[in-house]
Amino acid sequence: MDSSALFSIQLSLMVAVVSTFFIIVIGIPLAYLLARKNFLGKEVLDILLTLPLVLPPTVTGYYLIVAFGRNGFIGRYLYEWMDWTVMFTWYAAVLASFVVALPLMIKTGRAALEAVDGNLINAAYTLGHSNWETALRVTLPLAKRGLLAGVVLSFARALGEFGATLMLAGNIPGKTATMPLVIYSLAASGDWSEATLMVVLLTLMAGIFLYLANRYSKTIF
Repeated sequence: MDSSALFSIQLSLMVAVVSTFFIIVIGIPLAYLLARKNFLGKEVLDILLTLPLVLPPTVTGYYLIVAFGRNGFIGRYLYEWMDWTVMFTWYAAVLASFVVALPLMIKTGRAALEAVDGNLINAAYTLGHSNWETALRVTLPLAKRGLLAGVVLSFARALGEFGATLMLAGNIPGKTATMPLVIYSLAASGDWSEATLMVVLLTLMAGIFLYLANRYSKTIF
């Protein structure tokens, strides 16, 4: 492998790790909210959060450009106030991976949290535990296998994100070119030997993460 291919591996892992961190921080509370609380517009929120899972990645990337592009309804303020845009940076790859992989965390986490025995939760309330204490000491620990499965699946999805990343971050060698983008470039240029090597490596990595997810989720689904 040349230096650009090695850089893409390092970048892909870094993007997946950072985006998965934010997926954990944001996805688990959202999954808990959808699983354990009832409020107006709950299913509408679930649909909106799940859309990136079923939309073509290029459509998701288009929405991200509309939101975070230099003239986007969020990006314009970043550019005016900070003279900075997320477009064509590795932060854009993180953002794209986060948005595309987040639904996996929410769906898996919600299913795991909904599967927790309500009698155990009510017993915790009876013993005087608050909602916060019950969530930390009872609900989340009992759902940990499903939550861990969601984390692993989200990481694997973030690692392989292509379409939204290409639109938002671009395919800049040595800067934003992740493994899927490098594979696309190698195949387009006819360098099939190195493209095959990268494909095999990415397939092995994804397979390992799916195996781990299956191990953690087998008692839930």
